[in-house]
Amino acid sequence: MPVQFISVEQRQNYGRYAGEPSSYELTRYFHLNDTDLNAIAKKRGDHNRLGFASQLTTVRFLGTFLEDPTDVSNAVLQTLGRQLHIQDLGILSRYKGAKQRWEHIVEIRSRYGFKDWNEPEIGFRLTRWLYALCWTGTEQASVLFDRATVWMLSNKVILPGCTTLERFVAKLRSRVETRLWLRLGQNITVEQRRRLED
Repeated sequence: MPVQFISVEQRQNYGRYAGEPSSYELTRYFHLNDTDLNAIAKKRGDHNRLGFASQLTTVRFLGTFLEDPTDVSNAVLQTLGRQLHIQDLGILSRYKGAKQRWEHIVEIRSRYGFKDWNEPEIGFRLTRWLYALCWTGTEQASVLFDRATVWMLSNKVILPGCTTLERFVAKLRSRVETRLWLRLGQNITVEQRRRLED
C-alpha cells in the first residue's frame, strides 16, 4: 500500500485553519469558560492574555499548536478579543517572539490534559480502535486517517505530523491485511493452494 494516500486538500488542511471557522465552531471551540478566564487573568499584559487564549482555543479546535501563534483567523481574534475585553487585536504580534508562548504551551498541556499520541496508553488505545475498524470494515486508508484524527481530537491528543499519521495508518492496515490472508489460507489443501497460485 502506498504511504501517501490522503488527498492534497486533506494534507493542506491537516492541523491548520481551513478558512474561517463557522459560527458553531466559534461557539464550541473558542468560547472561554470561567476556568479559562481565571487562568488567562493571571497572565501579564494583553498580548500574553490574547496569546494564551489563542493557543488554548487553537489546540482545542485543530488538535495542535500553530507554529506561528499569530496565524489565527480574524473571526477567532475578534471572538477572543470580545471575551477578554481587548480592543487592540494587533498586540498579538508581540506574542510571536515572546518566550512566554512556549511556557504557555507547557501550561496548557498540563492544565487541560492534552497528551502526546506516542504515549504508550494512547498509542495502545488508538491502535486497538483502528485495528478493530480495519478488521471489521472495508474503509479506505484516507477514511481511516480522518477517523484517527477525529479520535485524537476527541481524546485530547496532540496530532502528530501528517506523514507520521499516514505511515501509522498504512502500517496498521497492512498488518490487518496480512492477518486476513493468513487466516484465509490456513485451512486450504495442497491442491487448492496449487490451483490458486496457478
